[in-house]
Amino acid sequence: MKTICLYFEIHQITHLRRYRFFDIGSDHYYYDDYENERLIRDIAQRSYMPALNVLHEMIVHNDKAFRVSFSLSGVGMEQLEIYAPEVLEKLQVMAETGCVEFLAEPYSHGLSSLVDRDLFASEVKRQMTKIKEYFGQTPKVLRNSSLIYSDEIGQQAAEMGFKAMLTEGAKHVLGWKSPHYLYHCPLAPSLKLLLRDINLSDDVSLRFSNPHWEGYPLFADHYMDRIAELPESENVINIFMNLSALGISQPLSSNILEFLRAWPQCAKQRNISFATPTEICKQNKSVGDLNVPDTLSWLDEERDVSSCIGNAMQREAFDKLYSVAERVRIADDPRINQDWDYLQASNNFRFMTTKPSHVGLERGIYDSAFDAFTNYMNILGDFIWRVNSIYPSEIDNEELNSLLTTIRNQAVEIEQKDKEIAKLNKKVEKLQKTTKKKKA
Repeated sequence: MKTICLYFEIHQITHLRRYRFFDIGSDHYYYDDYENERLIRDIAQRSYMPALNVLHEMIVHNDKAFRVSFSLSGVGMEQLEIYAPEVLEKLQVMAETGCVEFLAEPYSHGLSSLVDRDLFASEVKRQMTKIKEYFGQTPKVLRNSSLIYSDEIGQQAAEMGFKAMLTEGAKHVLGWKSPHYLYHCPLAPSLKLLLRDINLSDDVSLRFSNPHWEGYPLFADHYMDRIAELPESENVINIFMNLSALGISQPLSSNILEFLRAWPQCAKQRNISFATPTEICKQNKSVGDLNVPDTLSWLDEERDVSSCIGNAMQREAFDKLYSVAERVRIADDPRINQDWDYLQASNNFRFMTTKPSHVGLERGIYDSAFDAFTNYMNILGDFIWRVNSIYPSEIDNEELNSLLTTIRNQAVEIEQKDKEIAKLNKKVEKLQKTTKKKKA
């Protein structure tokens, strides 16, 4: 039986405001709150809520035979908490059906997996904690930012205890192989790999409403026919996309939700089922390893990370940001940590791309890649100034870590002594009361 694994990403860009060079050192707030609120409320109204309502109906009206998975970035959840809590509430209701799986990903939706193993692991754990708090699930499957993956990242994911990872079914990696099987990481055979079917996914998320596309109009029965007609042994069909594709990339007026609503019935008629990533891994065995020595992603036609760190501006911003990663971790300042999360988000680097394709890219307030780079570097300059003002740059990381460890140990000792003093005071009070009673 062929099985569809349907997955949606929910990540909300935190837009930066215009920040001048002369603001460095004096103004430490970097965000366009008005634009962030406007955009997230708009996307919640035009995409998230209508789409989630339909997906919930598909679960309820098909005796829970329909299954779906979501991944939410930590920073995206923070924005939803502030401006559109109804989205999280709807997801909680859907989680109660038992037909929804939530996946792990880096909290910031950043690129830490490319440069800092410890930071990457820490971010994923933080996001998992937030998922557990909201939905009562501990993710078993990892989805990296933009489906970024390599053999080394897969090995680390296995070491972190994950059973599987989602990534891109790119032709330059697959070669003659098909994305419709379960594979595994060559460096960690226990880690299964689910590969996105690029054509089936992009037909929905990118081309559905395009009247100039040769497949237009696309109907649910024809779509399921294509899946049913695949070779008999190809029984894992992974359809991954952003949730915003339903309503934003493909407007509601295109009948995208009606198309989606018809899937369960059309699939049932063709003996096609639905499953979550964890269920896919339980139902299927790996057919072999998949060698990915170079970094893979779902970004642009090249399916690599060149749209994030492919030019000199992006690399300079990337290197400068992560040059203070250790000091940020050691400092552990709440305000610094929040800004650190938002500055890491991969869209900050995508805005600087000079590649001609720009698939799914809107620069927002920026006129050009250089404009995005200049604004980001001004903000980053102030951020690093703040980090250094807390702990001067003359102190190296090892010395700073040693000093902070000593301070924390002293704080623990003081806390223990305070507890002992409190206990002694209680004993003194009891003795005084006993003495008074004896005298009386």
